[in-house]
Amino acid sequence: MSATGDGRQGPAEFEKVLTGAAATVASFDEDKKTLLRRLQQFLHSYPTSIPFIVLLLGFVGFSLVVGERFYAPLNIGLVIQQVTVIAILGIAQTLVILTAGIDLSVGAIMILSHVVMGKLAIDYGLPVPIAFSLGLLCGMVCGCINGALITYLDLPPFIATLGTWNIFNALNLWYSASATIRNGDLQAQSPFLLLMGWPISFGGRDLLTAGAILMISVAVLIWYVLNRTAFGRHVLAVGDDAEAARLAGIQTKYTLLAVYTVAGLICAIAGWALIGRVGAVSPNSGLTANLDSITAVVIGGTSLFGGRGSIIGTLVGALIVGLFSSGIKLAGLDVLWQVFAVGCLIIIAVAIDQWIRKVSA
Repeated sequence: MSATGDGRQGPAEFEKVLTGAAATVASFDEDKKTLLRRLQQFLHSYPTSIPFIVLLLGFVGFSLVVGERFYAPLNIGLVIQQVTVIAILGIAQTLVILTAGIDLSVGAIMILSHVVMGKLAIDYGLPVPIAFSLGLLCGMVCGCINGALITYLDLPPFIATLGTWNIFNALNLWYSASATIRNGDLQAQSPFLLLMGWPISFGGRDLLTAGAILMISVAVLIWYVLNRTAFGRHVLAVGDDAEAARLAGIQTKYTLLAVYTVAGLICAIAGWALIGRVGAVSPNSGLTANLDSITAVVIGGTSLFGGRGSIIGTLVGALIVGLFSSGIKLAGLDVLWQVFAVGCLIIIAVAIDQWIRKVSA
């Protein structure tokens, strides 16, 4: 410090350089969001918006091409009936995919569970409530096995469920002896198992079945669990970042085990709906259910990387597949174009999901 004429100490040498510094307050340019960026963030916050748009465009497009036959209430009701089983399976698959996993055995669990219900009630003569409960228990046990392999043996979900898919399919063929339980036997001894196939009339016409009510009920229940309970928040947290969730105090292993167990139970419920839909217990039904459920989930906007998605989106995704299938058939096109359209929708959905994920990156 140097002394001034009146005895006060002046500024040090290194402070003198500040006399020429600008006195204005620093300012920063705001990052102006482009329209594309805003759209990206909107889709990240509302992932079901795209499936709704696709569903609306598909409905309008096929209505213009096919005409009244497409949007007639009878055809819309038929589409809903056709997607009921896949939508329920898709709900189970959504739970799993939200944890950044995947379950390739949902179809096999469904078929094995509905075979257990039918065999116990018809061939072994057990009371229907017991046979039905044991069928649900079968689904839960299968799901619990998947969860245990993933959480306690640290197997990748893809490999674990690929293995159990083959195991459950083999058990199904062994236990059923590849024999179908006919509709007549079910109506005579266990009409309750056919309950989900009972028609529901609107305006004197049978537009829906009880299975559609079951689908909506399961969807509402799981939606509530995911959006209004601590367990639902834990599921999303594990899917978003399992390590961060563990450090935050969430029991990630318990959460994953519970998710796969509940998914197994939902698959068994889908098996009950399948009996009503087919009108019989067949070990060969639902062979493409695994991939169909994943298709509904992906098209419905749920991210394959976990942590983002919705049950409503899965229902919409299943409806999109059913809508395109019905529209293509009524338009007189070959069925192969239905498969082609679904394939394109899957690729587009995953590409959009990758683009949306850049918001959180």
